[in-house]
Amino acid sequence: MSTSDVLLIKAPEAWPVPVVATLAMVLLAGLDLAGALFAKEWAENGNVRALVLGAGAFLVLFWVYASSLKYAELALVTMGWVVMLQVGLVLIDRWRYGVELPAGKWVAIGVVLVAQGYLVLAPGVERAASIAGSAG
Repeated sequence: MSTSDVLLIKAPEAWPVPVVATLAMVLLAGLDLAGALFAKEWAENGNVRALVLGAGAFLVLFWVYASSLKYAELALVTMGWVVMLQVGLVLIDRWRYGVELPAGKWVAIGVVLVAQGYLVLAPGVERAASIAGSAG
């Protein structure tokens, strides 16, 4: 066992990959969002506490990201993380800063979330091929 295996976060064996991948995406988006808000606070007010907390959030983000790659594909985890982060930023803009979005943009956000759900939950090409091969 390598040193990196010891340091990585391990998901329970019983958890399916889509659950682990989705949880990783949510954690990554939350950590990225927190780090971004701490960075904004530090940039605007010079708050050293925000700087330290933001740096900590991004260190934990890296750890979660590296750990998630033991279970899911790089592109999938990254895309899900970014989509969730963007949705979080849109919601913060809406609730905290009063930014109004037209209905068409909310529809686009919904379409992106449905597409992301399909990418995460649909069987992969290799898995689909093995299922088809075992059925025939």
